Amino acid sequence: MSTLATIPTIDLADYREGDDIARRRFVSTLGDGFRTFGFLTIENHGLRPELMSAVYEDFRAFFALEEEIKAKLSGVEGGARGFTPFGVEHAKGSSQPDLKEFFHVGQTAAPGAGEADYPANVWPDEVPSLRANALELYRGLEQVARTILHATADHFELPRETFSAMIEGGNSILRAIHYPPIPDDAPAGAVRAAAHEDINFITLLCEATESGLELLTHDGAWMPISALKGQIVVDVGDMLSRVTNQVLPATTHRVVNPAGAENRDRYSIPFFVHPYPAADLTVMERFVSDERPARFEPITAGQFLDQRLREIGLKS
Repeated sequence: MSTLATIPTIDLADYREGDDIARRRFVSTLGDGFRTFGFLTIENHGLRPELMSAVYEDFRAFFALEEEIKAKLSGVEGGARGFTPFGVEHAKGSSQPDLKEFFHVGQTAAPGAGEADYPANVWPDEVPSLRANALELYRGLEQVARTILHATADHFELPRETFSAMIEGGNSILRAIHYPPIPDDAPAGAVRAAAHEDINFITLLCEATESGLELLTHDGAWMPISALKGQIVVDVGDMLSRVTNQVLPATTHRVVNPAGAENRDRYSIPFFVHPYPAADLTVMERFVSDERPARFEPITAGQFLDQRLREIGLKS
């Protein structure tokens, strides 16, 4: 274990292959990091570094295409699959659009799932390697998410599948983001990604090509977060925070162009881990007491996602 930018770094091999002492240490560090920061850094996650590099190169090639070509892969309701142009999404409560464009790859292995929740993926003919590489990364990140959620259940002394069962066949999204150089005529107050909490269960963020990610600490300061090459940053989303009655916080974070940094393109690939739409997000009894009554009304994951997509401008 080591520490990077004050958030803990966990070694997935300790949990997957370690002895009882290593596993207990892993679970303790994970639980403390999630409770304190809502963020952790992961190493030895098992994903091939060549695959990460290939996916980044594929998406660099896609975002470099002419706008009319990219536009042919847009238009899926809620931006659920394919391309979403620059300046469409905004943070909840923000009046300014984020300075980014992105591409979504969604679930392909959800038995009985309807097209309304799981529309078909769309792929650019101009980047033929993107489909296979992106889907391999998607499956690898799903496995990392299962491991993290198993350890989270261990931390709370719950059955190991408590959280991971909710994401089997879940509506998870691999998002490739391109933040172009910030234009001189950008609206006042607009940033690459305004302060927000993630909607989903957990997020796995593959190493970005540039710095700029910051989290808001409990004392109100913005703390820069970076992943070294080959690492993944994981953070708690609103859905996991909700079922744990905010014992695990969904930490506010943003993406900025750091002061003094060169104004250049930034690429990022987060994996938004979602439950299946009918999953019950009711606060679990384990996290309710006389001192800490349930803070949220019952809702399903699908209902919650629909509500949030409307709040951030991806659905009308």
